[in-house]
Amino acid sequence: MTPQAHGRVSEARLAELAAFTADHQTTARLTRDVFAAGLDIADIVAMDEYSLELVVPLPDGLTLVYGTT
Repeated sequence: MTPQAHGRVSEARLAELAAFTADHQTTARLTRDVFAAGLDIADIVAMDEYSLELVVPLPDGLTLVYGTT
């Protein structure tokens, strides 16, 4: 899945984020890469009994939000 920008994100930064998230097909891969990059999962939001959203703030003020089922 290609990251979707909401707001003003440069093409270069979007390409960096696409490369970082390219392997995030499972929650295990996501958490491995997030923690290896020195980032944290700031929040886990239950959407319903089957879906969660994982919120990962980035140092530059952007936030990645992953929808999982």
